[in-house]
Amino acid sequence: MRCPYCGNDDTQVKDSRPTEDSSAIRRRRVCNACGGRFTTFERVQLRELTVIKKSGRKVPFDREKLARSVYTALRKRSVEPERVERMISGVVRHLESLGEVEVASEQIGEFVMEGLKGLDDVAFVRFASVYKNFSAADDFRSFLSELGEDDKTGRPDQDD
Repeated sequence: MRCPYCGNDDTQVKDSRPTEDSSAIRRRRVCNACGGRFTTFERVQLRELTVIKKSGRKVPFDREKLARSVYTALRKRSVEPERVERMISGVVRHLESLGEVEVASEQIGEFVMEGLKGLDDVAFVRFASVYKNFSAADDFRSFLSELGEDDKTGRPDQDD
Protein backbone atom coordinates (compact mmCIF):
# COMPACT_ATOMS: atom_id res chain seq x y z
CA MET A 1 0.00 0.00 0.00
CA ARG A 2 1.42 3.38 -1.02
CA CYS A 3 1.99 5.95 1.75
CA PRO A 4 -0.35 8.96 1.31
CA TYR A 5 2.33 11.28 2.77
CA CYS A 6 5.51 10.43 0.89
CA GLY A 7 4.37 7.99 -1.83
CA ASN A 8 6.64 5.17 -0.65
CA ASP A 9 5.39 1.65 -1.47
CA ASP A 10 6.99 0.07 1.62
CA THR A 11 4.32 0.25 4.35
CA GLN A 12 3.62 -2.13 7.17
CA VAL A 13 0.34 -3.23 8.79
CA LYS A 14 0.46 -2.58 12.55
CA ASP A 15 -3.10 -3.57 13.48
CA SER A 16 -6.08 -5.23 11.75
CA ARG A 17 -9.61 -5.57 13.04
CA PRO A 18 -13.11 -5.86 11.61
CA THR A 19 -15.35 -2.81 11.51
CA GLU A 20 -18.32 -2.71 13.86
CA ASP A 21 -20.69 -4.30 11.33
CA SER A 22 -18.00 -6.72 10.06
CA SER A 23 -18.43 -5.46 6.49
CA ALA A 24 -14.77 -4.42 6.21
CA ILE A 25 -11.34 -4.88 7.74
CA ARG A 26 -9.74 -1.76 9.22
CA ARG A 27 -5.94 -1.75 8.96
CA ARG A 28 -3.62 0.69 10.73
CA ARG A 29 -0.45 1.11 8.70
CA VAL A 30 2.91 2.82 9.13
CA CYS A 31 5.28 3.96 6.39
CA ASN A 32 8.79 2.55 6.75
CA ALA A 33 10.29 5.61 5.00
CA CYS A 34 8.67 8.64 6.68
CA GLY A 35 7.01 7.03 9.73
CA GLY A 36 3.56 8.35 8.72
CA ARG A 37 0.56 6.47 10.09
CA PHE A 38 -2.70 5.97 8.20
CA THR A 39 -5.75 3.73 8.05
CA THR A 40 -7.03 1.63 5.15
CA PHE A 41 -10.23 -0.38 4.77
CA GLU A 42 -10.58 -3.66 2.92
CA ARG A 43 -14.10 -4.51 1.67
CA VAL A 44 -15.62 -7.33 -0.34
CA GLN A 45 -16.53 -6.25 -3.85
CA LEU A 46 -18.98 -8.63 -5.51
CA ARG A 47 -18.77 -7.06 -8.96
CA GLU A 48 -17.54 -4.01 -10.83
CA LEU A 49 -20.49 -1.64 -11.11
CA THR A 50 -20.97 0.98 -13.80
CA VAL A 51 -23.16 4.03 -13.24
CA ILE A 52 -25.31 5.29 -16.09
CA LYS A 53 -25.63 9.06 -15.70
CA LYS A 54 -28.73 11.03 -16.77
CA SER A 55 -26.80 12.12 -19.86
CA GLY A 56 -26.27 8.47 -20.82
CA ARG A 57 -22.55 8.62 -20.02
CA LYS A 58 -21.18 5.57 -18.20
CA VAL A 59 -18.67 5.87 -15.36
CA PRO A 60 -17.25 3.33 -12.89
CA PHE A 61 -19.06 3.25 -9.54
CA ASP A 62 -17.05 5.04 -6.83
CA ARG A 63 -17.95 4.24 -3.22
CA GLU A 64 -15.88 7.20 -2.00
CA LYS A 65 -17.87 9.62 -4.18
CA LEU A 66 -21.08 8.18 -2.74
CA ALA A 67 -19.69 8.58 0.80
CA ARG A 68 -18.65 12.21 0.10
CA SER A 69 -22.15 13.12 -1.04
CA VAL A 70 -23.71 11.46 2.03
CA TYR A 71 -21.27 13.19 4.40
CA THR A 72 -21.94 16.52 2.64
CA ALA A 73 -25.66 16.09 3.31
CA LEU A 74 -24.85 15.19 6.93
CA ARG A 75 -22.45 18.11 7.53
CA LYS A 76 -22.91 19.61 11.01
CA ARG A 77 -25.50 16.95 11.90
CA SER A 78 -24.94 14.73 14.93
CA VAL A 79 -25.12 11.24 13.43
CA GLU A 80 -22.64 8.59 14.56
CA PRO A 81 -20.09 7.76 11.83
CA GLU A 82 -20.70 4.03 12.38
CA ARG A 83 -24.38 4.44 11.46
CA VAL A 84 -23.41 6.41 8.36
CA GLU A 85 -20.90 3.76 7.26
CA ARG A 86 -23.50 1.01 7.83
CA MET A 87 -25.97 2.93 5.66
CA ILE A 88 -23.41 3.46 2.89
CA SER A 89 -22.36 -0.21 3.02
CA GLY A 90 -26.03 -1.21 2.87
CA VAL A 91 -26.57 0.91 -0.25
CA VAL A 92 -23.50 -0.62 -1.92
CA ARG A 93 -24.54 -4.18 -0.97
CA HIS A 94 -28.03 -3.48 -2.30
CA LEU A 95 -26.59 -2.22 -5.60
CA GLU A 96 -24.32 -5.26 -5.91
CA SER A 97 -27.14 -7.67 -5.08
CA LEU A 98 -29.37 -6.31 -7.88
CA GLY A 99 -27.54 -8.65 -10.25
CA GLU A 100 -26.94 -5.87 -12.76
CA VAL A 101 -23.52 -4.58 -13.76
CA GLU A 102 -24.95 -1.23 -14.88
CA VAL A 103 -27.00 0.88 -12.47
CA ALA A 104 -28.81 4.15 -13.22
CA SER A 105 -27.68 7.13 -11.14
CA GLU A 106 -31.37 7.77 -10.33
CA GLN A 107 -31.60 4.36 -8.67
CA ILE A 108 -28.53 5.07 -6.54
CA GLY A 109 -30.05 8.41 -5.54
CA GLU A 110 -33.28 6.72 -4.47
CA PHE A 111 -31.39 4.18 -2.33
CA VAL A 112 -29.35 6.96 -0.69
CA MET A 113 -32.48 9.02 -0.02
CA GLU A 114 -34.14 6.03 1.60
CA GLY A 115 -31.08 5.45 3.79
CA LEU A 116 -30.80 9.12 4.78
CA LYS A 117 -34.49 9.25 5.63
CA GLY A 118 -33.79 6.71 8.37
CA LEU A 119 -30.68 8.57 9.61
CA ASP A 120 -31.53 12.27 9.66
CA ASP A 121 -34.46 14.29 8.27
CA VAL A 122 -32.39 17.40 7.57
CA ALA A 123 -29.73 15.44 5.66
CA PHE A 124 -32.52 13.68 3.76
CA VAL A 125 -33.97 17.03 2.60
CA ARG A 126 -30.49 18.42 1.81
CA PHE A 127 -29.66 15.41 -0.37
CA ALA A 128 -33.08 15.50 -2.03
CA SER A 129 -32.63 19.19 -2.88
CA VAL A 130 -29.50 18.38 -4.88
CA TYR A 131 -30.68 15.03 -6.24
CA LYS A 132 -34.04 16.42 -7.40
CA ASN A 133 -32.43 19.68 -8.55
CA PHE A 134 -34.51 22.12 -6.48
CA SER A 135 -34.29 25.59 -8.00
CA ALA A 136 -36.66 27.63 -5.81
CA ALA A 137 -38.12 27.75 -2.31
CA ASP A 138 -41.41 26.40 -3.70
CA ASP A 139 -39.59 23.18 -4.60
CA PHE A 140 -38.75 22.71 -0.92
CA ARG A 141 -42.34 23.51 0.12
CA SER A 142 -43.90 21.01 -2.25
CA PHE A 143 -41.34 18.33 -1.37
CA LEU A 144 -41.94 18.81 2.37
CA SER A 145 -45.71 18.81 1.93
CA GLU A 146 -45.48 15.54 -0.05
CA LEU A 147 -43.25 14.15 2.68
CA GLY A 148 -45.82 15.13 5.31
CA GLU A 149 -48.61 13.43 3.35
CA ASP A 150 -46.48 10.25 3.02
CA ASP A 151 -45.94 10.22 6.78
CA LYS A 152 -49.69 10.58 7.53
CA THR A 153 -50.84 7.81 5.22
CA GLY A 154 -47.76 5.63 5.28
CA ARG A 155 -47.64 5.74 1.49
CA PRO A 156 -47.22 8.31 -1.27
CA ASP A 157 -50.24 10.52 -1.96
CA GLN A 158 -52.48 8.93 -4.57
CA ASP A 159 -55.42 10.43 -6.45
CA ASP A 160 -58.57 8.28 -6.31
